[in-house]
Amino acid sequence: MTRGTLNRIYLLVKREFKEMGSRPLYLFCMIIAPLFCYVFFTTLMGNGLPTDMPVGMVDLDNTSTTRNIIRNLDSFQQTKIVAYYPSVTEAREAMQRGEIYAFYYIPERTTEEAISSKQPTVSFYTNNSYLIAGSLLYKDLRTMSELAGGAIGRANLYAKGATEDQAMAFLQPIVIDTHALNNPWLNYSVYLCNTILPGILMLLIFMVTIYSIGSEIKNNTAKIWMRIANNNINIALTGKLLPQTVLFFIMAAFYNVYLYGYLHFPCNSGILPMLLAALLMVVASQAFGIFLFGLLPSLRLALSAASLWGVVSFSISGFSFPVMAMNPALQALSNLFPLRHYFLIYIDQALNGYPMSYAWESYLALLIFVMLPLFVLKRLHKAILYYKYMP
Repeated sequence: MTRGTLNRIYLLVKREFKEMGSRPLYLFCMIIAPLFCYVFFTTLMGNGLPTDMPVGMVDLDNTSTTRNIIRNLDSFQQTKIVAYYPSVTEAREAMQRGEIYAFYYIPERTTEEAISSKQPTVSFYTNNSYLIAGSLLYKDLRTMSELAGGAIGRANLYAKGATEDQAMAFLQPIVIDTHALNNPWLNYSVYLCNTILPGILMLLIFMVTIYSIGSEIKNNTAKIWMRIANNNINIALTGKLLPQTVLFFIMAAFYNVYLYGYLHFPCNSGILPMLLAALLMVVASQAFGIFLFGLLPSLRLALSAASLWGVVSFSISGFSFPVMAMNPALQALSNLFPLRHYFLIYIDQALNGYPMSYAWESYLALLIFVMLPLFVLKRLHKAILYYKYMP
């Protein structure tokens, strides 16, 4: 790289910083919006999982045994007994009004029938319109039912003269040893924030990259921009996007330090591989923005395509729904989204702590995204010089 080239890049960088400083939109998209999202999403799910979700009780048996079941259920972290109802109908109406997410129904003579080994039926109802609340409460209510059934069964066995070991062997012939790996706290904030925050940043990079190039055409300053770059599209893009690369990488590094250093989210590989992945993500996102504008050299069309691509990324990257459970065509399509490869790096590095060589395919995929502008440079150069903005 010659001294003249470096001088032209310096002039373009200086010009871009001046442009960014004169437009509040850049400040909002590059600094304010990312910081707001970092704080908002980590605060929104600060406990990791919702706690004290309202649950109702319909206890028609009303014995010391059922009251003990209710006390134990209320002691669960995610469950809070907030109301007692005289009938299932009233409890269901309360659930339909949104006052409770679930209710537990204990019919009459439940304790009597359990002691006499007649297998009484208890029921619980969860409102799965609220998927997370319904799923978590279903787990708590089912666990409580199994514990209560086991306790009554054990008492019956003791009454028949069985020892504790004999009773436990009868009630649980196979001992189940479970291990939740990588996110043992089942913390939803750990799961979601590590992908949704870089996903939002990636979407903002798409938009800012396209807008900064398209605004040169819109404002009739494209020829001045290219003149400073000596009509070299590579120099022009480098000088324009380098300041944005630096600022976006600072924001990406900040969320890594914030998540792994301040909030102590699991990062078994150390922070350096994640910083490298963040840098690749930033540059790959900018490159993809250039590629989209080269394919669709219209500011409105390119911004619309970038918005669509960024939004679809959240669904197809694998963190909201497993990619391996998708249709085979969608599994293949997921590789066309940079967020998918960043997500795989996060799984392999931060959660599993594997060596970087284990995730080489994902790193290579991001590098391929970086090279995408090479396929549209001629078309983009022509658009910058000759296309006119159509309002």
